[in-house]
Amino acid sequence: MTSSKILIEASADEVRKVLFDIAGYPSWSRSIKAANVESSDDQGRPVRIQLTIEAGMLRDKPTLEYDWSQAPDKVSFSLVDADLLTKMDGVYTVKSLGDETEVNYELHTDVTMPIPKPMLESAELGTIKAALEELKSHIEG
Repeated sequence: MTSSKILIEASADEVRKVLFDIAGYPSWSRSIKAANVESSDDQGRPVRIQLTIEAGMLRDKPTLEYDWSQAPDKVSFSLVDADLLTKMDGVYTVKSLGDETEVNYELHTDVTMPIPKPMLESAELGTIKAALEELKSHIEG
């Protein structure tokens, strides 16, 4: 699993409001073009969502299942179905540091094509860093 973290100048609640609004990702994420919520829990949080992803050469429509059992500090997701991806498991951890919030993003992917592990890990890290930078930019303005 590949991971990276970033500090965002905002409260943890402000960060969670954006980060946990998965249906809103297309408004600030360059690689997520659409987010279709298929089911939600009794608190209105998405449990199953299909994303349309265009990240470099990867174009896919993964359906992810979200686990909110450790919210609000941690939310994880796992792949249900996709065209190219055979694995897409991730965890977001949000930690309040007073005036700043630390967000850690862990991601583990695999695809149907044979790709050397170092290339896959490099792509994961690029995806993570882009997502965190876009999140930071969106929140901080």
